[in-house]
Amino acid sequence: MTALLVVAKAPVPGLAKTRLCPPATPEQAAELAAASLLDTLDAVHATPATHPVVALTGEIDRAARAAELRSRLRTTTLLAQRGADFPQRLAAAHADTARLGLPVLQIGMDTPQVTAGLLAEARDRLRGADAVLGPAADGGWWAIGFRDPRAAALLAGIPTSRADTGRRTLLALREAGLRVAALPELTDVDTMPDARAVAAGIPGSRFAEALAGCPR
Repeated sequence: MTALLVVAKAPVPGLAKTRLCPPATPEQAAELAAASLLDTLDAVHATPATHPVVALTGEIDRAARAAELRSRLRTTTLLAQRGADFPQRLAAAHADTARLGLPVLQIGMDTPQVTAGLLAEARDRLRGADAVLGPAADGGWWAIGFRDPRAAALLAGIPTSRADTGRRTLLALREAGLRVAALPELTDVDTMPDARAVAAGIPGSRFAEALAGCPR
């Protein structure tokens, strides 16, 4: 069994996916964020031999698709994010999830194209390595996992949202003496071109349907 951790932000209009605005309105950007999170949670819940965990920040009651999100989150172990900045919140989310006594595989809510098969592959690779890392096309990463979750403390010192975040993370893992298994590269959704590219590969998803309502 592996803890499958999703680090997420409540999709509140004006606070979620602001780089999509314009052309999207704040309300449309929040709808896209909510759809992305719900599609992600579907994949998480369909992944066998995992325990779903969500580390959340923000107010779900103010979020797009609040009722649907509340319903879905009831089937996870829900944690509140803590920490002064995002790297610290990442490390804290791993530390809090580690209390389950399981290896931890973590993803975000920006890759609605993720599948249960891909997550199962990552889970299996973690069994034969100390860590796994899934690079993102923008230079960051979309997934990271630790067989011993205590090793995730190093995330607190790695800057995020940079073109070299993935490289820095891989270097830190290796410098810590961890054997790292690579996962496939994915595009995470930060900009409207990202959103369109991702949606094209997952027609019929909530995310693709939400994007269809946005101006081009």
